[in-house]
Amino acid sequence: MPVSAAPKQKINVLLVDDHPVVRRGLQFCLSSKEQLRVVGEAGDGEEAIAKARELKPHVILMDVSMPRMNGLAVTEWVRKEMPEVKVLILSVHSNRDFVLRIVQAGAHGFLPKEAPPDELLRAIECVYSGQSFFSPDIAQAALNQLVGNGGKETGLLQLTDREREVLTMIAGGESNKEIATKLNLGVRTVETHRERIMRRLNIRSVAGLTKYAIANGLINIDQGPSI
Repeated sequence: MPVSAAPKQKINVLLVDDHPVVRRGLQFCLSSKEQLRVVGEAGDGEEAIAKARELKPHVILMDVSMPRMNGLAVTEWVRKEMPEVKVLILSVHSNRDFVLRIVQAGAHGFLPKEAPPDELLRAIECVYSGQSFFSPDIAQAALNQLVGNGGKETGLLQLTDREREVLTMIAGGESNKEIATKLNLGVRTVETHRERIMRRLNIRSVAGLTKYAIANGLINIDQGPSI
């Protein structure tokens, strides 16, 4: 009598998005896939870290603009603390600087939220197997930018972690004094960071910085800053 093949291990997935409707939609989409198991959900960055520690998923579907801690910060934490977990970013943001920042944070792939279910399944299976997954048009756009700039870093990639933090708080409407207090810095140090950010991004106004932060997923347009 032939021995039956061992059942294929299911891919355990954690859903992270601050919108319950989006999480329900993803849950519905993935529940019909026999090779997947949704093991949990999280509505903000801090909850995502707690759920990742508790549930130890194989793959995290990660939103970016969230309260308390944004998805890129969570991705960096996962890369350092749980490197065996794969992160697949789902976002409405898709400009080139943003995609390059995703790679820098340690994500294994990126999909726009409007991607069809079959592509989402393919992306999950791809990152689970240890490969990267980026939509061809987005990957090509990012590559074109790098080639066009001679390999030099642009946009967000030019900023240090502290400068990105300050940029997020500026875009969230906080004053230099408020930022200095929260980050335990001198006001003059914050002013220096602000000047450096504006110079590196070639942006000359707070309104411009805010628009840039929203476009790159650093703040949620509905909820304000999400560090």
